[in-house]
Amino acid sequence: MIVREGLRSLLEIQDDIKVVGQAQDGRQAVELAEQLHPDVIVMDITMPLLNGLEAARRILLARPDTRVIILSAHSDDSYVEQVLALGVAGYLIKQTSAQVLAAAVREVARGNTFFSPAISRRFLEPGAARNRVDAPGKQLAQLTSREREVLQLVAEGKANKQVADGLNISIKTVEKHRQHLMEKLGIHDTAGLTRYAISAGVIESNMQTTAD
Repeated sequence: MIVREGLRSLLEIQDDIKVVGQAQDGRQAVELAEQLHPDVIVMDITMPLLNGLEAARRILLARPDTRVIILSAHSDDSYVEQVLALGVAGYLIKQTSAQVLAAAVREVARGNTFFSPAISRRFLEPGAARNRVDAPGKQLAQLTSREREVLQLVAEGKANKQVADGLNISIKTVEKHRQHLMEKLGIHDTAGLTRYAISAGVIESNMQTTAD
């Protein structure tokens, strides 16, 4: 909440930028994108219920003209590669200044891209490595949207009933999704799913809790 309000305040003081909405989780971000049709979305990669990667994926699938800027505390290759594969317009590190954030919004609104300098040097400049999405990222792309939702909630420490209530599905269906996840990923326990979710950028390590 504090981070979201801070971002809004930083952008609202810009004369040429209008904030039309803010979301408290990834699902709400997807819903608001459909309702409000924003030109640019600044998306935190770490959000409850639906992480920024999956929310961005759904938004860009439904509204490919929307420009998405991912905001993350990490510049790890695994995170950046997955973001670039989604086709987002920008990726900024959270330590970015207010001036740079505003500049990024303006730039992507014009149809261009904007990435933190270190990311540009590693991935976007001539000669940089391309299409290097690592094994966790490739495996994640093979999961269905529902499986990715279940994976995030399980990795966040939610019990089967909490996952079922959150997704409005039965506990039996949750159990089937968990079984499919373990089979597809070659993982045999909840701790393994949590470790995988962290390595694939589904959640950040400071979000993990103990699951049943």
